[in-house]
Parts: sequence; C-alpha cells; structure tokens
Amino acid sequence: MFILNERLAQDSDFLYESDLSQVRLMKDANPWLLLIPKLSNKVEIIDLTLDQQMELMREISRFSNILKKEFDPDKLNVANLGNVVPQLHIHIVCRYQNDRAWPKPIWGTVAEFDSDLSKEFKTRILKHLK
Repeated sequence: MFILNERLAQDSDFLYESDLSQVRLMKDANPWLLLIPKLSNKVEIIDLTLDQQMELMREISRFSNILKKEFDPDKLNVANLGNVVPQLHIHIVCRYQNDRAWPKPIWGTVAEFDSDLSKEFKTRILKHLK
C-alpha cells in the first residue's frame, strides 16, 4: 500500500497518477515536479526492480520533456536526494538564470509560492497528458 510521506504531501500538490509514480507539483515559483514511486519502503532507485527502474527512467524522460517544451528552462535539474525525506522521490526542476538560487542548487532555498501560478503550471502540464 502506497503511503505518501507527510512532508512531501505538505510541500506539493497532486498532479497526475502515472503507471509507476504519483506525480506532484511542488509549491514553488519554479515549475518543479516530484515523481514518487507508489511502492512501499523504497529509499534508493536500486531498491526497485530493473523493470521498475526502467519505467522510472521513462517517466523521468516523459515529464522532463513536458517541462522543457512547456516552460523552456535554461536548465533542468533532475535529482534524487532523500536527505530530509527518505521516501524515494525524484525532483525535476526548471531552472532559470534569473531564479532565486541560480547558479547554485535550489534545494533548501526559501520557496516562493503563488496559488494562481501553481494552477497555471498544472494546466500547462496536464494538457500534455490527455
């Protein structure tokens, strides 16, 4: 049974259910997705079967391409950190030369959040998933 970590739930909004992962939009001024495999007790990518790892890579590629096409970032950051939240999750973050942390890592910086902007991000991403 899939149980979403409380911190991930608090910091993001549900966006989409893919084959392997729950896809969530971070509450942030940058377009930023989380892919969270719907599997119990997974911390590292290597905790997945090889087939699950391949599916995760397909999902990362799919959502990275959507973000690149829709938001034209200067750079996409794709990462699996898990230092604060051990539940396996992948970040896909649109980075811009004028964002709050550029060129440094965005992790741990104070997130700006605008619910109207979040709704716009959701609409722009979901149109690619119909």
